Amino acid sequence: RGNGAYCEPVHTQTCFTSIASVRRSAPPDFLLSITSTPARSIVPTVMEADRIGRALMRISHEIVERNRSIDALALVGVRTRGVPIAERIAGNVEEIVGRLIPTGALDITLYRDDLMRHTVGPQPVLRETAIPFSIDDRRILLVDDVLYTGRTVRAALDALVDFGRPESIQLVVLVDRGHRELPIKADYVGKNLPTSLAQSVQVTLVEIDGTDAVKVVEGALT
Repeated sequence: RGNGAYCEPVHTQTCFTSIASVRRSAPPDFLLSITSTPARSIVPTVMEADRIGRALMRISHEIVERNRSIDALALVGVRTRGVPIAERIAGNVEEIVGRLIPTGALDITLYRDDLMRHTVGPQPVLRETAIPFSIDDRRILLVDDVLYTGRTVRAALDALVDFGRPESIQLVVLVDRGHRELPIKADYVGKNLPTSLAQSVQVTLVEIDGTDAVKVVEGALT
């Protein structure tokens, strides 16, 4: 098909054009391009802006349905991309019930359990924790972009309870990719995404990266 390299059988006749004949008839620059161009790896985009928006709106409705009163609710996003996700959910809930849920940002750098394993190397970058409300006796919605081994969530829980004693903590994630190493489960999930240990999940958001997307990349980056 196309350049006559192969013809469908007609009755009992089959015609083929050999690669050698293609090489004889093709211009040199074409042969150079097909032999020297490296193969490109295609990064699958599993969620684009509209699907991310729908997933977060669904989560927002689930939050309203499971929590009969939002008076004691508060959202805390794990830096970095958990923060804009929390802010979007807060905006969605405001559209649904007409009231804005308080939102904060949590930096977990000093609570990560891998810092002591790498005593030599670049110093961790500390970011601001901004929780402008008391978490005591509140139902906290802890928000992150990807749930993987559970170690980031464990660090976030340790960091959060240093600020007070909430009534409860519910976990919200945009993507759950599996491979848990700790007994942690999300209460609200935008998308369950089966992956291998050789893959990584990359989330980009307009507020930070200029575009909304969730992609699966070959090679474990984190």
